[in-house]
Amino acid sequence: MRTAKAALVACVCLLASEPALSEETNSKNILVFGDSITWGWNPVSPIVPTTRHAEQDRWPNVMSRSLGEDYNVVTEGLSGRTTNVDDENAPGLMNGAEYLDSALVSHEPLDLVIIMLGTNDTKTYLNRSAFEIGLGMGELVNIVQKGSNLGWYSYEETPTKVLVVSPPPLGDEIDPLAAEVFVGAHQKIEALPKVYAGIASTAGEHFFDASSVVDKEDVGVDGVHLTVEGNVNLGTALATEVKKILE
Repeated sequence: MRTAKAALVACVCLLASEPALSEETNSKNILVFGDSITWGWNPVSPIVPTTRHAEQDRWPNVMSRSLGEDYNVVTEGLSGRTTNVDDENAPGLMNGAEYLDSALVSHEPLDLVIIMLGTNDTKTYLNRSAFEIGLGMGELVNIVQKGSNLGWYSYEETPTKVLVVSPPPLGDEIDPLAAEVFVGAHQKIEALPKVYAGIASTAGEHFFDASSVVDKEDVGVDGVHLTVEGNVNLGTALATEVKKILE
């Protein structure tokens, strides 16, 4: 019995003397917070039901490969997610502002949070203007900047940076099952880059316009979600942006 106890004590002391894993690595940690485009929705006709793009074809994973082994990318993509408004069709599920703080605490320490939301906010029945959607994005940025205030982790001493991404454009034609939901959405999404850029600048954070690298040709048959090529274009471009911010 004494031998077993001695071995246990020796093992504990050995583990305690070794540096923590987080102290051994210089990897940069990134949280991607988004909707179905981030989740990897595969555009099909009719728009539902669908499946996810293959894991390697989703833009956060494309970005991760481009960044290399010095970066750790965690993806939080939820189909239907909005910035900060409830969706009556899925109560208690889609409001990004009600979940973001939990996601942040779950994945600390974080060097950067990439937020790409807004497409679902343009749905007709939510009745939101581009300015109101921008305010929703601003609330998400504030949540990241505020932190949890739990005082549990020393990680919170280092501010997490934010990259606000305005969503890709919609296709010229939306699948008939979703067309009524997105009446007027094209104009709102086209207005979001200017609104989001202002929000990010005011908050002292970073901004990227997805439509600068993804055009309507990269939107799939449903008129909403990205093809594999669109995912590759977006993921590759955002890897370049991330390196500008973190290196």
